[in-house]
Amino acid sequence: MISTILISLRPNQWTKNLFLFAGIVFSRQLTNMEALTKVLGGFIAFCLLSSANYLINDVLDIEEDRQHPVKSRRPIPSGALSVRLAVAVALGMMAGGLLLSFLLNPVFGLVALGYLVLTVAYSLALKNVVLVDILTVAVGYVLRAIGGAAVIGVEISSWLLICTILLSLFLVLGKRRGDLVLAVSNPSGNRRTLQKYDLTLLDQMITITGAAAILSYALYTMSARTVGEFHTENLRYTLIFVVYGIFRYLYLLRKGEGRAPEEILITDKPLLINLILWAGCVGLVIYSY
Repeated sequence: MISTILISLRPNQWTKNLFLFAGIVFSRQLTNMEALTKVLGGFIAFCLLSSANYLINDVLDIEEDRQHPVKSRRPIPSGALSVRLAVAVALGMMAGGLLLSFLLNPVFGLVALGYLVLTVAYSLALKNVVLVDILTVAVGYVLRAIGGAAVIGVEISSWLLICTILLSLFLVLGKRRGDLVLAVSNPSGNRRTLQKYDLTLLDQMITITGAAAILSYALYTMSARTVGEFHTENLRYTLIFVVYGIFRYLYLLRKGEGRAPEEILITDKPLLINLILWAGCVGLVIYSY
């Protein structure tokens, strides 16, 4: 039973919550153990809240998921996990996640509450509204970044916030494209919103957000505030890793990879190596001056 619940919590999705670490990394407080402990606590809180929402979402979509070629194998639609137990676990995790969030920092608690309200609203209604569904998921990424800064009491850079918005839109659009590709070959059990999208439109939006993300990151690394804060212009050299990462993801999308972004990230070795190199170079630049 425990293993069944764990599968329903989708721990592979917890990589999304790594956005919480943006604030502590770029505020040069990664070596501050008190701040790091708070961010780790915030990461746990968001894992609880996001997993609780996955349970609620699976309960609400149980009939549609039973017709889906992949989602039908999940514990709730397959009957391996009862709806009553799933709801009970979800409510407990919501309460625990919010309690932990407010204990860490009241402002962070409000951000976490806003995230929870947003995700529940998405599960109940917003996922069925064209374009709004994409924007809602993207805002969830942004709230993670804002929360990561709020929990340690630092201000997140406007450029960094813009980068997060554009990158999250890029990833969400890529996921939606993968869903649409799967829906074409297996139309049963797919949400109604997918019928309002087409590959041409999604490809155009992916191209726009990908290019904008690269440009915004480039401007961030070269802005006077960034150079003054880190006392170096060398952060601009990390742009090559961002360009490769976006191009690599586009390449995988065009090859027909219908998996979620977080699944591609942890399974595609070139993309994973590129992320590690980017993180290492950013850390070297930021913490060497």
